[in-house]
Amino acid sequence: MTPVAPRLSAAFERYFRIPLPMRLRAWDGSEAGPAGAPLVVLRSPMALRRLVWQPGELGLADAYIAGDIDVEGDLAAGLSAVWGKLRDRGPGAPRPRPADLAEFAAVAFRLKAVGPRPPAPGAARARLRGALHSSSRDRAAISHHYDMSNAFYAMLLDETMAYSCGYWTRPEEPAYGLADAQRDKLDLICRKLGLTAGSQFLDVGCGWGALSLHAAREYKAQVTAVTLSAEQRDFMAARIQEQGLGGLVEVELRHYRDIEGGGYDAVSAVEMGEHVGDAEYPAFAARLHGLLRPRGRLLVQQMSRGANAPGGGAFIETYIAPDMHMRPVGRTVDLLESAGLEVRSVESLREHYARTITAWHGTLEARWDDFVTLVGEPTARVWRLYLAGSALAFTERRMGVDQILAVRPTRDGAVDLPATPESWYGQEAAR
Repeated sequence: MTPVAPRLSAAFERYFRIPLPMRLRAWDGSEAGPAGAPLVVLRSPMALRRLVWQPGELGLADAYIAGDIDVEGDLAAGLSAVWGKLRDRGPGAPRPRPADLAEFAAVAFRLKAVGPRPPAPGAARARLRGALHSSSRDRAAISHHYDMSNAFYAMLLDETMAYSCGYWTRPEEPAYGLADAQRDKLDLICRKLGLTAGSQFLDVGCGWGALSLHAAREYKAQVTAVTLSAEQRDFMAARIQEQGLGGLVEVELRHYRDIEGGGYDAVSAVEMGEHVGDAEYPAFAARLHGLLRPRGRLLVQQMSRGANAPGGGAFIETYIAPDMHMRPVGRTVDLLESAGLEVRSVESLREHYARTITAWHGTLEARWDDFVTLVGEPTARVWRLYLAGSALAFTERRMGVDQILAVRPTRDGAVDLPATPESWYGQEAAR
């Protein structure tokens, strides 16, 4: 009988019409593909069965999460090699035909890989109900991602518990690390917002409170923090008490649509706008405008996608961030300005995010056994795939992240912003 790996290699090349971009090792020990390429290990026929039942990204992801497929060596390098070959085909490349899928299924049948639908791989999938971006569905989507375990995020993140792109001002210094980059990011946001003692500051989608606590502790701002995650609310409430900030910070469990009051000097939405939805974003932008006083400032830090690159995807939607939506940064700027805000600064942090996610991924790998003990191997493998793929997406400019500073002008156009941004970046900004 012909060894398994060469048969699969030939089927792959017929299906995608490109040379095999990785080396395959099949369950019978046979290998095929270019020497020196990333090595993909198919541990059992179940890997093929998953692809027959669910061709494409999600089938591959399920096979990896279940342990039916592995990548030896650097997972990100393996993903890069495969993605690069597929991308090089260009937008006009022929798509696989139904006959190609039938031929692949025939190969799987001959390899005894056809059978009942495989069981779920063991990691929690998002299962949302209700109208898209209704308050209850949004709450469930946020809970799926953020309520998994405070212990998990405390292990993955640094002591600030900032789960967003850091700002790496001195990456060449050996002693400078992730926590420093996060504190530099928090300081940059506070300076861009012009926070001072007594500033009324609203933090929409506050996470575990890194920005809110920093603004209160370092700038003496009066902070209202809002989240949809009960786990985050409870964690932050405990930190407020531990740090003696009860007179400066209040955390609320509520949807952004239900935020009461207004007249804030400053409002932030740090990597929260991705969860709002495309159709809902104009109303979200209008709500942010309404929460600010005239001359008040808004800082949106938000992920974007390239003009010709998809955002999200089946794996992300299923396992990580359901109902997530990203758009090119220019479109977000248009939406903010259409709501009556004036955008004054847009700063790309794309390379900073690649470095930040690489740091999280390094922690995951360094403490792999601890993560597996805490959440189980399938969930740990979800996060390994997520972090490796995300770092690659930012590195290769398929995704971006930007800080957008906007202001609510007065009727006569006054904004009360400094003439230049030196106070955000210059020597006088050092604390």
